[in-house]
This record gives sequence, structure tokens and C-alpha cells, in this order.
Amino acid sequence: MKSKAWLGFEISRDNDLPLYEQICNALRQQAIRGDLPPQTRLPPTRSLAVELGVSRSTVINAYEQLVAEGYLTSLPGSGYSLSGAGGVELLPPSHQDNQHKSKTAAALDTEAAESLNVPRPPYGASLPDMDLFPHKPWARTVAQICRRDPRSLTINTDPRGNPELRAAIARHLADWRGIQTNPSQIFITAGAIDALELCLRTLCRQGDPIALENPGYLPLRQFVQSLGLTPSYLPLDTQGATLPKSQDRSRIAVLTPSHQYPMGGTMSPERRSRFIQWAQAHRGWLIEDDYDSEFRFAGRPIPALAGFDPHRTLYIGSFSKILSSNLRLGYLVVPDKLIEPCLQTLSRFGSKASLMPQRPLAEFIDNGEFYRHLRRMRRIYNERRQYLIGRLSTEFSCYGTVLDHQAGMQLVFVMNPPFDDQQLAEQLQQQGMMLTALSSYYAGKAEQRGLIFGYSGLDIDDLGSQLDALQLLLRPG
Repeated sequence: MKSKAWLGFEISRDNDLPLYEQICNALRQQAIRGDLPPQTRLPPTRSLAVELGVSRSTVINAYEQLVAEGYLTSLPGSGYSLSGAGGVELLPPSHQDNQHKSKTAAALDTEAAESLNVPRPPYGASLPDMDLFPHKPWARTVAQICRRDPRSLTINTDPRGNPELRAAIARHLADWRGIQTNPSQIFITAGAIDALELCLRTLCRQGDPIALENPGYLPLRQFVQSLGLTPSYLPLDTQGATLPKSQDRSRIAVLTPSHQYPMGGTMSPERRSRFIQWAQAHRGWLIEDDYDSEFRFAGRPIPALAGFDPHRTLYIGSFSKILSSNLRLGYLVVPDKLIEPCLQTLSRFGSKASLMPQRPLAEFIDNGEFYRHLRRMRRIYNERRQYLIGRLSTEFSCYGTVLDHQAGMQLVFVMNPPFDDQQLAEQLQQQGMMLTALSSYYAGKAEQRGLIFGYSGLDIDDLGSQLDALQLLLRPG
């Protein structure tokens, strides 16, 4: 561990940026420029607060945000230090200078389950609580569009989708995900899996290799194989998915860098930089599945990989996690050079996205109802998450460890040997609890076993009842 850094920067109370964000920006830039070498220990929060004339909580918020983004590490009793082992350029998001100018404030499994309109199973991972859907504001918005612009519900002249919705998504991505994009680069799709299909049909030929995270989402692996592609696998380490090996012929990697599925971690800036360099060197592409990034419960959402390099990254987003996949809407953001190839793919296979809800959704975003609903969901889901973590960390600590990344709509409970997670999941399913086995997400031998808990679709009383039942099942005798 290197000695404590001397942080030579100032903050301004006349700046529109909150104080903690000014500190984040200053430290982030020092790390990117190399002013702070890797593993440099930062000043204690109390000392830096005195030096800058701010509260200690302001410094803590800044440090914790950078921990979430992967720039800093924190160990009990050791304070905060810069991440990384050196020798790698940390690339800033391309939006860095503009990400705070506006004040306006996504997994594939949900879409198939919800579209069937069947009752949600208890603990179903990544399922939104449809009892909380904003039915009245949505109905008002649809009614307003029916009166004001009825043609937009049935007539569309652009195969990419409704222009107002694409413009609204562009503004949302700039504010929330740090992606500076033009509406012409945005394609409205029938959910995330439709967006992925558009990517792969445009970029791949049958038999091509494609790199997938391991563990990763099983239906994604099955979908890739159904298209005649050959998956290779990227194991995870503490920084996220590892890069393809030298003998791997893949030119495309599908990643979940902001919130890995199913493990939940965040890819480090160093590893993001490595993947961007890999894509550039191999003339390849990165497909970023940003399935639930809006649900981060500490600090601001992690900047998207597409914000670091928009030239080699295709970005997939969905409204399934925030609203409902019954709308059957997602979106794809492509680099400029892929707009025409994607349009050609659409002309061959057609668009699957429903036109009817697109214009109302644009209005729903622009009038602020979308963000009001999002803030409400984040608050309620966080309460459920904290309850689940509290009980798993205390009453179930003898069975395993809960992984808390302060984000998402599900938690991983890594179980101690000798538990067979797949057998346990089958027993739980017989009792109506649809927890899934962590080992089922691995291609090949599973390195860890555990259970994946979805908490967003159950209220605290239901969570408590399910945990009580699980405890009885685990208790010997």
C-alpha cells in the first residue's frame, strides 16, 4: 500500500454540482490522468472533510460512489485506496464534462415470464411488482395522446420506431447513463431479446463464435445457440468478466458491466478499458446488456460502458424492469457505422416492436411520470432489499453469505458446502418458492453454489413468510 495521497483540488459552493459530485469528478480525473498511482491510499474521510470545509458524510458519499464505480477499494480498518495494479489507461466516459448539465432524472428473463400474463412466482428474480404499476397516470397519458396525436398510435414512417420516443430515450440516456447519442442511432425493439437478435443478425454469420459471461443468463446462452452461433465463456474475477483468451476467435462479447447477471458485481474501469482495447484491436464489438441499471441504491447509477467508447459498443436497454414487459418495448443504441446495416436487417426480418405504446411512453417520460414511478420503485425495492439482507445476514449466516452490491432486483446467497443448490431449489419450488440455483447459470463446472433471491415482486410480509418457510426447510431434523 502506497502512502496517503495529497489531493490538490478545490471545490466551489457556487457550482451547480453537489459537493460530493465535485469531489468524485476531481478524484476520478486524477485517477484517469495517473496523478494517483494504483493502490494509493486516500486521506481519511474526516481529514479530507476538514481540508475541504465540508461535512464528513459528503466525503463518505463521494468515496462510496467511486467504490461503486470501481475506482476505489475499501477494506475495514484500512480506509480507501485507488483500485488497479497499474499499467492500464482508465478511460473516462465520453460524457464526463456534460453528464450533470441536465437535471432530469433494464434481465431478459422477465420479458418472457411477464408476457405470458401469468401470476408471478414468489422470489422470481428480476420481476417488477405489477401491483405498483402507475395505472392511472399511464391511462391519463394514453388518453392525452389519443386526443392530441391519434395518428402516432397506428402510423409510423421510420422502421427504427417513434421519433418522439427515440428522442426521449436519448435524453434519458444522457442524464442517467452518460451516453451521448443521437435519436437516429436508437432502434425501438420488442424487448431486450429482440434487441439482441437485431445485433446478432447484423453482426454475425452462422457458426461465428461469441463470448459470453460465465456464469451468465442461461436463456441468453440458449438463444445464441439457437441462432447457430458458438458460445465461448468468460469467467469472472474480482474486476468482472475476464477477457477472451488469445486462442478465442470471438469478435463479439455480450457483457453486463454495470450489474453483472447473476452475481451482481460491477466491472472495474480497468477491465472496461481492457475490453475496449480488445474490441479495437480485433475490430470487434461489445454488446452491453444494461438490464436493471436504474436500480442502484447508493450514489448515482454507474456510467454505462457505451459512455466510455460509443464507437465499438452496442447498448441494449429495456423498460421491463421499471414498467412492464407487457408493453413489449426495449431499445438498442448502435454506433453510427451500424445504423444502415441494422436498417437492412430490419428490412429483411421486420420490426417486432408494438407501435401503439411508443408515443404514450415518450410522453410518460417527458412529463416526469416515468421518473416519479422510478423513484418510488427504488425506494420500495430498497426497503425490501434491506429487509432480505438483514435476515439472510443474521438468521441464515450459518448456511452461507449474501452478496450485496447495493443494486439490482435480486440477491445471490452463496451457500456453504455441502449444500446441493439445485436439489434445494427443486424442494423450494415444490413449496411455491421459485428461487433458482446459482450453479444452473454456469456453463460447465460451477465454481459456486447458492440461491438467487428476487425481492422486487414481494412485499415485506410475503418475504418474511417465505424466509420462515426456507428456514424450516434448512433446519436439520
